[in-house]
Amino acid sequence: MPISFLRGAAFAGLAAACIGVAAPALAETELTAFKQAVAVAAAQDDAIAAFYRDRDYAPFWTSADGEARRRALVTVLQEAPAQGLPAARYDVGRLVETFQDARTQRGIGRAEVAAMRMYLDYAHDASRGVLTPGAVVSDIKRKLDRPAPETLIAGLAEASSPLAYLRGLSPQNPEYARLMREKIRLERLIAEGGWGAEIGAGGKIEPGQSGPRVVALRNRLIAMGYLPRIATRTYDATVQKAVQAFQFDHGLNADGIVGPSTREELDVSAERRLRSVLVAMERERWLGNARGDRHVLVNIADFHASIVDHGETVFETRSVVGRNARDYRTPEFSDMMNHMVVNPTWNVPRSIAVREYLPKFQNNPNAAGHLMLVDGAGRVVTRAAVDFSQYTASNFPFDLKQPPSNGNALGRVKFMFPNRYNIYLHDTPSKSLFNRETRAFSHGCIRLSDPFDFAYALLAGQTDDPKGLFQSKLRSGRETRVNLDPPLPVHLIYRTAMGKPKGRMQYRRDIYGRDGAIFDALQAAGVALPEVQG
Repeated sequence: MPISFLRGAAFAGLAAACIGVAAPALAETELTAFKQAVAVAAAQDDAIAAFYRDRDYAPFWTSADGEARRRALVTVLQEAPAQGLPAARYDVGRLVETFQDARTQRGIGRAEVAAMRMYLDYAHDASRGVLTPGAVVSDIKRKLDRPAPETLIAGLAEASSPLAYLRGLSPQNPEYARLMREKIRLERLIAEGGWGAEIGAGGKIEPGQSGPRVVALRNRLIAMGYLPRIATRTYDATVQKAVQAFQFDHGLNADGIVGPSTREELDVSAERRLRSVLVAMERERWLGNARGDRHVLVNIADFHASIVDHGETVFETRSVVGRNARDYRTPEFSDMMNHMVVNPTWNVPRSIAVREYLPKFQNNPNAAGHLMLVDGAGRVVTRAAVDFSQYTASNFPFDLKQPPSNGNALGRVKFMFPNRYNIYLHDTPSKSLFNRETRAFSHGCIRLSDPFDFAYALLAGQTDDPKGLFQSKLRSGRETRVNLDPPLPVHLIYRTAMGKPKGRMQYRRDIYGRDGAIFDALQAAGVALPEVQG
């Protein structure tokens, strides 16, 4: 009799004995056959082999107390597509067939290891993602803290509720839950035909206009949930309000006018939005649950930096991020912000010094007069004494520094989380860029629109007078380090789909093309999209 994978019914030999059903005692040859089958099947996986060897090859999945594990495993494997995981990678139907076809002790042993291997594959993907980030996009520097197979096996073995343990492997945060709900909503819309006809290219659509494009706009907004079912053919106040809500949810200037950028976002298909959600879910798995109760969150694609305290955004400001060019795109990683520098000196990164300033000095030694030329001994060098024509990017021997001032490229404060990529948050004297919809203009660091208020919010956790403390350091005019006590995590993320505690899902442009590359890799791994019907 084959193993009843879900019902725990009796099966011959060892399996029957393990689930407590009256059965003849196993012959030594039968027991040996099971152990040998497990040992052979597990031989190519050190963690699985060690687990069974340490328990003298006693069954884990095919025993009486393994029934709850079997049921739980089947349940989460069936739920895998809802999480945007590649269900074919852990084919639950194939696993059930393996158990049903296990009619000998050797077959049962092979089924035992097949279940363990499929569990570890699922746990690997659900807990920390399907992909290795840096292998897909080199600018994603995030290090995945993947649980060891031994830890995953021990966790399941000790769990009082196998199903709760398995479901708990996925990110347990509100954002992941919001993304799952949006995925389900979009899949339903796609099955029903998506959002209908596109608005299409043309001139601006403004309040007071009417005609076919206004009707297409109206219908699009109805399908997206921004308008109730109305019959108006005119761009009236109700339609304008809906357009403004759409613009707000998509990071656009909420002027109520359908210009080129708004029309382009309105015409994005439900399928493309679903791709953003699937990628965001994978990115959440990469980030895991360890954000920190209080942390700094910079969403590169959203051009905003925020301070989050126990799930609540307590401060938010606009940001400028790296421009979309090689070596300038802001990387993604997490670190610890441990201090700020008030009245900072700008130590020009060598890559900028030799790429941008050295050619200027070769044309005019007095160019960029706001920068000091400093030799290896720390002495300021007179420009007139230097023959810049003899230097190249490889042998340029000087550092460039800009002393503290109102015109300093870093502004009046920078926020440090020391890292190998030389990325930090800082003020800037160039404020006009914060009024743009798309704010990718820097060399890679993150410029803040409201850096002083950001500093006050950071310091509020360690002093009763954060503004007074900061301003006293600022007025000195001297470069001053102010430690953050305690330090707090900072996460540089990239989300083109993001939820809010209240309201609709928000979407942003894929400014660096990273999400496109990640989705292609997810598809190659087996993540599938539904097809539009009709």
